[in-house]
Amino acid sequence: MKSLLGVTSLLTATALLLTGHGMQLTLLPMRAEALGVSATAIGLSASLYFVGFVVGCLLVPRLMGRIGHIRTFAVFTAVMLCSILALELTTYWPAWLLLRFFTGLGICSLYAVIESWLNSHADASNRGKILSIYTFVVLTAMTAGQFLINVGPVTSSVPFIVAALCLALAILPVGLTRRAEPQAVESTKTSFTLLYQRSRSAFAGALLSGLVVGSFWSLGAVFAQRYMDSQMGVTVFMSLAIAGGALVQYPIGWLSDRVDRRRILLALTLGTLLASVAVATGALRPWFLPAVGLFGAFAMPLYAMSLATAADVCEGHEFVAIGSTVLLLNALGAVSAPVLLGPLMSYFNATALFWGFAFTCVVFSVYFVVQMRAPRIVTLAQQTPFEVAATEAAPVGFELDPRTHQPAHEATDEPTGDAGSINPAPPVPPKVAE
Repeated sequence: MKSLLGVTSLLTATALLLTGHGMQLTLLPMRAEALGVSATAIGLSASLYFVGFVVGCLLVPRLMGRIGHIRTFAVFTAVMLCSILALELTTYWPAWLLLRFFTGLGICSLYAVIESWLNSHADASNRGKILSIYTFVVLTAMTAGQFLINVGPVTSSVPFIVAALCLALAILPVGLTRRAEPQAVESTKTSFTLLYQRSRSAFAGALLSGLVVGSFWSLGAVFAQRYMDSQMGVTVFMSLAIAGGALVQYPIGWLSDRVDRRRILLALTLGTLLASVAVATGALRPWFLPAVGLFGAFAMPLYAMSLATAADVCEGHEFVAIGSTVLLLNALGAVSAPVLLGPLMSYFNATALFWGFAFTCVVFSVYFVVQMRAPRIVTLAQQTPFEVAATEAAPVGFELDPRTHQPAHEATDEPTGDAGSINPAPPVPPKVAE
């Protein structure tokens, strides 16, 4: 409790910040749809949001080292405030593209500050608890943000002002804290090659998460507006997906500690496939909203499960680099998919979004089946314990994850024996990497 009291102000700021962030994630596509903007253009703006997120991942640690955590938090909260209010003031679409880039840059930077600060208060005895509470705050606040959209019509300025107020209020707990801010953080290195060598399944799972979940955040509200009869219906649609993912995180994590995690990735992919088909065919049918909850339950844990799969086969000192690569790969998937799915929604109809998810899951399911033909070198006993991860993060946040501090493994899933081993070990027969 003493350690948690030390981050109360930061968690309060996180709740306020993520409430406003949850609002804008759904509000902006809804406003664009109300203005008659095509799904193609909305998908492009969403891609720019994730481009900003990627840029933030790469640049913000250096900025924190120069001006400190509190100033960085204040600066990028102001960036998000100005971007959201400017989005309400203009209907000029090229300006929307630029402003969405800045919202992505802003939220990634704020995640970086929060997670770095939390890590400075964590130790071996409370790291997992702090991460779990942080994840709970993130998911709860983002769900609350969905319902706050209904304070006014999306065509009015009221929801934008409320979202901006939440962001502005988030500055107060951080700005008024009497606790010393953390030391500067180092820039985090990433390596797609290292991740692919360690775990091809984790590599594919991270990409799949970005393609599906990133597109859902970008275009899900557009889909919902076509088939729900009210603004409240759209927020219920989005909230059910978030709640579905939140409710199964712990049960899925518990199960994955006891079976081959590649099987869990495959099961989640197949579940996402079936749920996507159910949503695509279920408009105006009784199973429509339950199918949305199931979609969230299967799709939302893909990121955390990919991270856990990668953690099984990396050294403790490699986890930050590999975890950062998982995050960036997830973001790159989220950049590319809306650009492809948006035009399909414009050319055919809104159900093309979930049919696109289904097709993507078919491809990745085949890939996971092929990877599972070879046994894992990592045994169930060697798997690192699953830790819940927030749906979004920043690379510096991986220092907070208990898996960063796990003992080194003596195993690898590289296909060619000790050529890709983490530690020296006897050669193993060639096999397909996991």
